[in-house]
Amino acid sequence: MIEKTKLYYLYLKNKLTVKKPWDMIIIFVLNVLITIPIFLIIHQNIIELSWSFHIDRVLLFILLIVAIQLILRAIRRVTLISVFLYLIALVYGTAFGGYGFQSVFEDYQSMLYTMYNDPYPQDIIVDKLLPFPNKGKILDAIDFENPKVRNFAIMSVNKYFKGVKGYNDYFTIIQCFAVFKEINGNWNYVSDPKGHEYIAKASESVLYLSGDCDDHSILMAACVKSIGGTPRLIHTDGHIYPEILIGSKSDLETINFLIKKTLFPKESKGKAINYHIDERGNIWLNLDYTAKYPGGPFMNEEILSALTIN
Repeated sequence: MIEKTKLYYLYLKNKLTVKKPWDMIIIFVLNVLITIPIFLIIHQNIIELSWSFHIDRVLLFILLIVAIQLILRAIRRVTLISVFLYLIALVYGTAFGGYGFQSVFEDYQSMLYTMYNDPYPQDIIVDKLLPFPNKGKILDAIDFENPKVRNFAIMSVNKYFKGVKGYNDYFTIIQCFAVFKEINGNWNYVSDPKGHEYIAKASESVLYLSGDCDDHSILMAACVKSIGGTPRLIHTDGHIYPEILIGSKSDLETINFLIKKTLFPKESKGKAINYHIDERGNIWLNLDYTAKYPGGPFMNEEILSALTIN
C-alpha cells in the first residue's frame, strides 16, 4: 500500500513538472500577471515621492517583479496549479463583477497614462471657510427633482458618450460629463439686472441655457445631482463655479485617462487636469462655464467658501 502511494505521488509529481525552458516561461508570465495587480494596489496606497520620471514607481515595479520571480522559482513544481488558481480568481471576478481581467487592464492603462500626463492640484481646501453667500436662495434654486431639469440631464446623457465601454465604476461620472458637455457647449453668459442679484432656478435656466456664473453653477449642480452625481459650488472673489466629486487618487487616474484619451481628447490636448483636494482627501474637478473640459483652468484660485449639495 505504501509502495503504491509512493508510486502514485511520483506519477503526479512527474505530470505536474513542466519541462525546460517552458517552466521559466510560464513562471515569468505568471510573475507579470501577479505583479501588476499587486503593484497597482501598492501604487494607489503609498505616498508619491515626486521623483523625476516617476523613478520611484519604476523601482517599485522592478523590486516586486524580482521578488515574485524568486518566490515562484522556489515553488516551480506547483507552478501549473498556481497559474490555474490565479486564472480562476480572475475569471470569477470578471464573471461576477469583481476584480477581473478588465479591471486589471483599466487600472494599469490609467496608471501608465497618468505617469506621463500628471493631473495638477491647484490648491487644498481647508476647513475654516466663510459662510456661503445667498446659501438659502441657491439651495432652493437647485431644484434637481424638477422634471424639466431631470429630463434635460437625461437628454444630455443620451446625446454624448453612450459608446464608451467598460469603466462600469465610473458610468455616473461619465454621464455627468455628458451634462457638462451639453451645458458648457451651449451656455450664453447674460448679466443680472444692474444693481440686483438675480438667482434663477435650474428649471428656469434650462430653457435657454443662459445667465451669469451663479445661474450656470445652479443648473450644473442640479443636473449633476439629478442623475446621481455629487456636486458642490465654490465661491471666490466675485465668482461662483461648480465642481464634481470624483473620489480618491486612484479614481483621479482613471478619470484623467478618460478625459484626455476618450471623452475630451481635443479640448484637453496638452493641458493639465486641475482639481481641488478637500480636507478629507476627496478630489473635485472644475466644471466652470469657462472650462472646455472637466478639470479645466480655474478663473480664480482663492477660495472663500464651498457649498456641497448632498
